[in-house]
Amino acid sequence: MSESESVIRAVNELRSGKLVAIPTETVYGLGADASNPLAIQRVYELKGRPTDHPLIVHVQAPLDHSQDKARDWLDILSPWVRHIPESAFTLFEHFWPGPLTLVFQKSRMVLNDVTGGQETIAIRSPSHPLAQELLRVFAGGIAAPSANRFGKISPSSAAHVRSEFKHHPDLMILDGGDCQFGIESTILDVSGNGQPCLLRPGSISPKQIKEETGIDVSIEPIKDQKMPRVSGSLMAHYAPNTPLHLYNTEELSAYLHALKQEKVLDQATALVVWEDISSHDQVLFNELTKHNKQSKLISVPKEPIAFAHGLYRLLRLLDQSQYQQIYIPSPPNTEEWDAIQDRLQRASFGSGPSSSSHASS
Repeated sequence: MSESESVIRAVNELRSGKLVAIPTETVYGLGADASNPLAIQRVYELKGRPTDHPLIVHVQAPLDHSQDKARDWLDILSPWVRHIPESAFTLFEHFWPGPLTLVFQKSRMVLNDVTGGQETIAIRSPSHPLAQELLRVFAGGIAAPSANRFGKISPSSAAHVRSEFKHHPDLMILDGGDCQFGIESTILDVSGNGQPCLLRPGSISPKQIKEETGIDVSIEPIKDQKMPRVSGSLMAHYAPNTPLHLYNTEELSAYLHALKQEKVLDQATALVVWEDISSHDQVLFNELTKHNKQSKLISVPKEPIAFAHGLYRLLRLLDQSQYQQIYIPSPPNTEEWDAIQDRLQRASFGSGPSSSSHASS
């Protein structure tokens, strides 16, 4: 089946109220017609997601040759939002389509099921070309949380979605290859009267927004303003079933000895390290685990874009490899790593055999 034929089939599935897993540049989404209450209910049921946890609606972008993109954005968003502040138009110009979600005051036509009963709605225009083709042909909004069971590791490939929903073979998956960024979008609240507020860190940082637009983004809740609930904001999220621990790498040699003393290295342990690990520490790990071939050393890039791209793939691989526990280094405490730090902390909190109960709390 050609790509165009797959898009037509996906559109027909969506229009009939069925769900379709769709590729985006961040992660794969579990797509539903955002105007169909039965389809939206199916999303919550298939994911096992609480119905007060709002969804993000994905919309098409204006055509590249448009002469008045501001007017086009207004037309595209008018069925969904009540008011678009000037700051949002500036953000459209620089970051849409792309990995940025904006939270607006919702229009009266928006289903409460989409917004989790809130008066705000989260909107994004993805940059993935196949997602944009789908949105243009569908000619409507597609609500699409990540295509995984609630609280679990997000999918960054079609194969991940198939694995996640292997008991639902009828679910159509629109295969757009591996996701470019590998972690979810940045979410900004532009529904209030003040400056935009960061609700979830992502690939686009407040520093980048400031440099490209001059807009200051508040990273703290705005006083006397109730912040909207958004996807990925629970303490437990993105979690493997295998217990996940974060550790400080400043004194790796001492940490390795401590793990050995606690008998952690006598178990099936995945120890993730930065790729610049010293030869001394590599030799030490091999010496400490010479009687236990089940423990492995896995190196990862100490560069935020590359690390983010492979994060969920790594977590899935380790989670499926029958390790008893996973240790991952805490990222550097800089803004470029904030989104990764956020995902790892929530994944660690929610990890382990009881992670499903954590995620829904």
